[in-house]
Amino acid sequence: MNAVIKRWNILLLLLLLSVAGKIDAQKVAEKTNLFYWATGTPNIGAEVALSNRWTFDFSTGYNPWELPDEMTLRHWMARVEPRFWLWKPFMGHFIGAHATYAQYNIGNISFIPGLEEYRYKGNLYGGGLTYGYHLVLKGRWGLEFSVSAGYLQIDYDKYSCTGCSELVDQASRSYIGPTWAGVTLVYFLY
Repeated sequence: MNAVIKRWNILLLLLLLSVAGKIDAQKVAEKTNLFYWATGTPNIGAEVALSNRWTFDFSTGYNPWELPDEMTLRHWMARVEPRFWLWKPFMGHFIGAHATYAQYNIGNISFIPGLEEYRYKGNLYGGGLTYGYHLVLKGRWGLEFSVSAGYLQIDYDKYSCTGCSELVDQASRSYIGPTWAGVTLVYFLY
């Protein structure tokens, strides 16, 4: 997992360095998805303007928490997305194409059918399309609303209980539908 995170960080650094000579007002933003925080998942993202209509967005989240009653929702996620802005970067409507990768270990969640009796450990990857709107707030602040839909490939090992290592099943599933929702707080660095 650490090797993958390092690769994503190197990719983000290279991207930022590649546009460093072109940076001026409102070209680099730091972000955090408030919906993702609602699941207890710390997350951070960055978005860089590449031209007068294009930006590149990168976000990551990590949930390491152990919850009461052996409930687990541990995971980490990385997401990249080039975006096309209908007016100009960080103002108004945009569309994007995203790619996502995540590893997870979830189970014993009583309020989600199928997760109350078993633990699932695996990874997912896929991509899709995003529609969003950026609302400019005061000063360097902004608020972004976005929804995504697409395809996910979900590979998992199924265990008999949260603390058990008894493997019940191994499988892969394909999913088509909503893949992301965001209310994202944005702060412009430059």
